[in-house]
Amino acid sequence: MTTRPIGRDRDGSGSGAGSGSRSTGSGSVSGAVTVSEITSVTPALVEALRRLVPQLSMSSPPPGADELEELCSSEVTTLLIATDDRGVIIGTLTLALFRVPTGLRAWIEDVVVDSSARGAGAGAALVTEAVERAERAGARSVDLTSRPSREEANRLYRRLGFSPRSTNVYRWNADSIALDRSDSEMGGGTSDQC
Repeated sequence: MTTRPIGRDRDGSGSGAGSGSRSTGSGSVSGAVTVSEITSVTPALVEALRRLVPQLSMSSPPPGADELEELCSSEVTTLLIATDDRGVIIGTLTLALFRVPTGLRAWIEDVVVDSSARGAGAGAALVTEAVERAERAGARSVDLTSRPSREEANRLYRRLGFSPRSTNVYRWNADSIALDRSDSEMGGGTSDQC
């Protein structure tokens, strides 16, 4: 567990972390957030993700126990959680480390902190732990994406040393392709709907 001091108390509604996490430092103390790696899935974790994922994405359903087991058992991904001083899961982040011909890549994905705990340091603690893990693994850089509308998150990332890259981000979407194919089969329009 890595314990980092945070600035204020939160209401802490939700489920505690329970067992199934691997610590990377000292234990939790009052007024601190603890970041841990999840190594096994518990009902408390499933419930916490059921609460947190809708705060990140309205289009993706929260993962169930089977999806979380797959995530936690993968050699490529690390699921980190942030808990408050009462053991309540208040945030999560996924770190993906994978090798490509040009080196070891590190991506941070799905960073979310409960709305009741935002602005108190949990996001910074999660991202800092992920960056430290990526560095220890040998990654020379860590990438992440964040919508421009997430102003607080973008300020956090810049404060932690991230800078915008001049690149295009493209997304292939199976649902869009399936709709485009059915339109084409029925004599519909083009597939370029950017």
